[in-house]
Amino acid sequence: VCVCVCVCVCVCALTACRCTVTYKAPEPMGEHFFAESFDRGTLDSWVLSSAKKDDTDDEIAKYDGKWAVEEMIDSKLPGDKGLVLKSRAKHHAISAQLLRPFIFDTKPLIIQYEVNFQTGIECGGAYVKLLSQTPDLDLDQFVDKTPYTIMFGPDKCGEDYKLHFIFRHKNPKTGEYEEKHAKKPDADLRTYYTDKKTHLYTLVVNPDNSFELLVDQTVVNSGNLLSDMTPPINPPAEIEDPDDRKPEDWDERPKIQDPDATKPDDWDEDAPAQIPDEDAVKPDGWLDDEPEYISDPDAIKPDDWDEDMDGEWEAPQVPNPACESAPGCGAWQRPVIDNPNYKGKWKPPMIDNPNYQGIWKPRKIPNPAFFEDLHPFRMTPFNAVGLELWSMSSDIFFDNFFITNDRITADRWANDGWGLKKAAEGAAEPGLAAQMLSAAEERPWLWVVYVLTVALPLVLIIVFCCTGKVRHTHTHTHTHTLQNTALDLKKRSVRLTGGTERSWTPKPRPRRRRRPGDAASLD
Repeated sequence: VCVCVCVCVCVCALTACRCTVTYKAPEPMGEHFFAESFDRGTLDSWVLSSAKKDDTDDEIAKYDGKWAVEEMIDSKLPGDKGLVLKSRAKHHAISAQLLRPFIFDTKPLIIQYEVNFQTGIECGGAYVKLLSQTPDLDLDQFVDKTPYTIMFGPDKCGEDYKLHFIFRHKNPKTGEYEEKHAKKPDADLRTYYTDKKTHLYTLVVNPDNSFELLVDQTVVNSGNLLSDMTPPINPPAEIEDPDDRKPEDWDERPKIQDPDATKPDDWDEDAPAQIPDEDAVKPDGWLDDEPEYISDPDAIKPDDWDEDMDGEWEAPQVPNPACESAPGCGAWQRPVIDNPNYKGKWKPPMIDNPNYQGIWKPRKIPNPAFFEDLHPFRMTPFNAVGLELWSMSSDIFFDNFFITNDRITADRWANDGWGLKKAAEGAAEPGLAAQMLSAAEERPWLWVVYVLTVALPLVLIIVFCCTGKVRHTHTHTHTHTLQNTALDLKKRSVRLTGGTERSWTPKPRPRRRRRPGDAASLD
């Protein structure tokens, strides 16, 4: 029983429970402006762009990248379909109308959707654009220059992993639009592009100008439209005067040479920096008459050597073998040391400049372009959502687009869609035991680690559990035997003395404290 319990505990710790997740298409509930799960299997409500990009070669100017509605390549949730970007090195553009325009008023904007880079991502984006409501908006002509209100989503090229949040702010003075970019997230985004799992991207923009970017319902970036966008929403109240010029006599030197300083009389500018060491002694055995290098005695002039063309032939130089056992050869020279009297060229010391005026800056003047927008949340309304992408990778999977102004409604949609995918992917992952066996196949040395960390403790637990009970039983039996022996001796003693045999129970004898030096005795 002891062995079975111990083994059972170990097996349970290494085995993952498996369950089956059944797909059910999410149904939009509550206030929403757009909901798309693609489970109808068609693109009936979407418009493919037939436009061309300006300022681009005709060969690649067309938006002819292919889209499809299908399940993921390695789907863990049969029946779940999504929008898939199928072509690589192509321009793609597709868009759809909202149920009604989104107006930025007193409620937040929440947009969320799912992305899975099924085959990885080399260079390309998976961001969405919320297309501004304009009289001339034509989804059939959707291009990169089509006005948008917000651009949001993942983008990657090389080792640059981005999560965009860009919105176009309207200058209240000029009416012109300028892109404002959110600060770069501090979180490491690499995993979301490389693990080939489905991730949920969410943008929340609140009427108080705060914003949050979430991945898998975890905040990875947050801030305020007034303080965390580049360039800032509001220009400075003052600017440097472009017509201001630095005066010719403006002195920016904080230090100058002391004009009253003079060179000391004992200053020798001609003293060398290094001098021969007068204390040095030539080593014993130095061969003054032997050159350090000699002509190679084994060298032979090449047969094709032409002295008229190549000059007089000379054997190559080789180290003199006579110098190998000597401390040195040739004329001995004293080594040089730093000259203690060397001072170099004299220069006057530096002192504070009494005429120092600081670094010159142009004077400030009121900024003629200044304005103050304290409510940048009130962006341009939008009435369509679109994907306008170029990618060097194919099979990018999009699913469960949702736009609302209610956080609870968005969370419910996320749990019904992305939540199911997450559960299905988790159920399909191998258990701990399978992962350990797979790892050991690639790295056999892991078996030693498994034995030390799993098998050895298991054996020790079995030994401890199973031997402890036997030891206790043995001790109890031994004590019981001693009591029976003492009782039997007492009865015999009563019979021998002629006394009357009575029922007797041995009483514990008072224990006497042993003193140091007392010999051990048997009671």
